[in-house]
Amino acid sequence: MKHEAENGRLLNDMLAEAAPPGFRGALLDQTLGLVRRRRRWRQTRRMAGIFAVLGLLGILVWQKNLPQRVSMPGTVAKAVEQNYWLVRTQPLPAGEMVATQLLAPEQFIASVATVEIVQSGNADYRVIDDNQLLALFTFHPAALIRVGPHAVQLVFVNPADEKGFPIN
Repeated sequence: MKHEAENGRLLNDMLAEAAPPGFRGALLDQTLGLVRRRRRWRQTRRMAGIFAVLGLLGILVWQKNLPQRVSMPGTVAKAVEQNYWLVRTQPLPAGEMVATQLLAPEQFIASVATVEIVQSGNADYRVIDDNQLLALFTFHPAALIRVGPHAVQLVFVNPADEKGFPIN
């Protein structure tokens, strides 16, 4: 209380000397008007926020309670534009199939008078072991190098022997 009285006296002393007679009342009215405007603005903002929230809630409830569209069995649905082509396949008839067959010997045409037809058959061979392989190269030094559990490489000591040599 004492503090307010001192402030009031100080204000009275300052305004009494330089202020016109109605200045203090006009200053008080202006300050009170500013306070009233701020209070109205706060109340208006508060009410606008409440109405916005109520409006959003109303829209949500309205959207939720809309009747669901159910297509009736007798109605025709709109044709949807397709971005693909459906391809159906089926086997060709037997008459349209292309097959190859051997020519008869009299149908062969050749630039040479005689043509021999060669047929390959099952040749008889036998598997030799490492010692028998090295025995084939008695006059040409060679070595067997193992590069894996079931892989062996034949290497000639003389590089000239790798190009081949005549067999008697």
